[in-house]
This record gives sequence, C-alpha cells and structure tokens, in this order.
Amino acid sequence: MRVKGGIKGRKRHKRWLKKAEGFRGRRKNCFRLAKLAVQRSMRYAYKHRRLRKRQFRELWILRINAAARSNGLSYSKFMANLKTSGISLNRKVLADLATRNPTTFAALCSKINIAN
Repeated sequence: MRVKGGIKGRKRHKRWLKKAEGFRGRRKNCFRLAKLAVQRSMRYAYKHRRLRKRQFRELWILRINAAARSNGLSYSKFMANLKTSGISLNRKVLADLATRNPTTFAALCSKINIAN
C-alpha cells in the first residue's frame, strides 16, 4: 500500500517557513523560495559570526593606533614597548582605555616610553 507523506511533509514545510518569518515577498510564504532564502541566510550567518571577530579586532587596532599616535607613538612601537615592559593587556581592553580614559592611556604611553 502506498503511503503519502502529508503530515510529515507539512511539518517539514512549516519548519522552513517558520525560519523564513520576516522575509519579504514570496520568500516568506512560498516553500521553495523560503527554503532557498533560509539556506542562504544561514550560510551568511555562519560566515559573519567568524567575520565579526576579525572586524572587532580591526576596530580595536584602529582605536589604539589613533590614541597612540596622539601620544607620539605608532601602533607597532606602542605594542612592542608594551610587550617589552611586561604589561599584558589585550587589544580590547587597550581600545576601551583609549576611548573612555584617554588620560590613563596617556599615562600608560609615557610609562612604556620611559621603560624603553
């Protein structure tokens, strides 16, 4: 006897359509288009979760560089002096210092300049 997959198929379709909520046009309610759109969006989400980490690192380096240059150092010299003076702060913390506490960052720059 032939068994039709109506209930399972509908469940599968609903699962894909649920993920496509908020999409525009037929991509939100037409199964075939919704499935393609959701698959593409999931690929982008996967890729951009990794890219976000790179972009934040770029931003931190940009901020540290700007603050270091205003204190008479380049980014590379600043990081090298930081390492030789034994101060272990990561780029996220340094960028936060540079933007929120410029006086503290300036004191840090003068300290590593004196040490080297």
